[in-house]
Amino acid sequence: MDKVKNTIIMEGLKTYISDNKQRFLDELFELIRIPSISSIESHKPDMYKCAEQWKKILLEGGADKAKIFETPGNPITYGEKIIDEKLPTVLVYAHMDVMPVDPVDLWESDPFEPIIKDGKIIARGADDDKGQSFMHAKAFEFMVKTNQLPCNVKFLIEGEEEVGSVNLPAFCEAHKEMLKSDVILVSDTSMIAPGIPSITTGLRGLAYWEVEVTGPNRDLHSGLFGGAVANPINELTKLIAQMTDENGHITIPGFYDDVIEVSDAERKKMAQAPFDPEVYKSAIGVDALLGEAGYTPSEHTGIRPSFDVCGIWGGYTGEGAKTVLPSKAYAKISSRLVPNQDHEKIAELFKAHFESIAPDCVKVKVTSLHGGQGYVCPIDLPAYQAAERAYEKVYSRKPVPVRSGGSIPIISEFEKILGVKTVLMGFGLESDAIHSPNENYPLEQFYTGIEAIPYFYKEFADLSK
Repeated sequence: MDKVKNTIIMEGLKTYISDNKQRFLDELFELIRIPSISSIESHKPDMYKCAEQWKKILLEGGADKAKIFETPGNPITYGEKIIDEKLPTVLVYAHMDVMPVDPVDLWESDPFEPIIKDGKIIARGADDDKGQSFMHAKAFEFMVKTNQLPCNVKFLIEGEEEVGSVNLPAFCEAHKEMLKSDVILVSDTSMIAPGIPSITTGLRGLAYWEVEVTGPNRDLHSGLFGGAVANPINELTKLIAQMTDENGHITIPGFYDDVIEVSDAERKKMAQAPFDPEVYKSAIGVDALLGEAGYTPSEHTGIRPSFDVCGIWGGYTGEGAKTVLPSKAYAKISSRLVPNQDHEKIAELFKAHFESIAPDCVKVKVTSLHGGQGYVCPIDLPAYQAAERAYEKVYSRKPVPVRSGGSIPIISEFEKILGVKTVLMGFGLESDAIHSPNENYPLEQFYTGIEAIPYFYKEFADLSK
């Protein structure tokens, strides 16, 4: 009987997607055209415009109600369809905000005027997270319009994920009853490769700082003062260089105290995922890889912490020459953390260490900007098994469990505040260039996602009985 039901769903799904492909793209492109950049204050009106658009999408898709909530920052759109209080409830989380588009001159087309090229949607937000979140809206629409929705569904679409979800925890605390669910479903991660499904079972945490190094009280002539007065840029680079050793080991005292070593058995399972280092290097245009000694490239990004300078500036960077010894130098620094590392503890450890090793010739100020905890989803969770079965329905192969190197800080907060686990059912690809110029999303991934998500609902409802 289940096989017959699945066949009916599959046939109906494929037909529905085929009949509505152009409409889906038109609606998605309308959403993408809104430059909802959360980190730039001048785009605040766009955040509200995007929130309104999401409200429209949810209502037209079959939600019983949808509402926009104010926060001290950007708005949140919430929608729901409750078909029976006795049935399980899935809370779909997504984000409407996108990253800035700089450097804009590296884009091959207007970042907010989506185009289709070589079978891919090219635009900011095409994958992260408008394309992936829109799949849920259309999958939901299909199930409502064909009267096949087997559980209650709630949508939580926030506007601050790319700046650390700073106001969402308080919102969740204040609306626990409204957000009550049995599982949270998210598509904001990637698969291993086209045709090879995978489920992200772990996310790294994040600590993020801004560092300011001050030398003289004003910019100085580099000829008259150079050699006698410390250059803040020089000193900043020396300090940063001390944060890792020759083996790629982070040198901050206490940094690894809470790191749980992954077992050999789990490392063997992770190693079963297909990975070709030559293809990996070729895709990003490098001749060699670098990482902590004793671990593979996949383990570097999945089960080990990292330390990176995300930006550095100071002095004169304009056209031509200006012989200046700058007064200040700055850097943006991030550390990806593994589960069990506390981002607040790490933030303090870095601040104390970085400031303590600074030479007397400069003053150092470290400001913690934001952070989040890591997350692990057990593979014996019924919701994980539902996602596993859903992927298998459309790809005819079981997905591989993987740990992602990325961070979605709010996921661990959901578990802490709402008391439920999250399943990360992503359809992006590494080649989608999220956060970079020419972000893209293959049409095949987009349509396959819409096809797979309804099976998650059915399988989860069945497993919850």
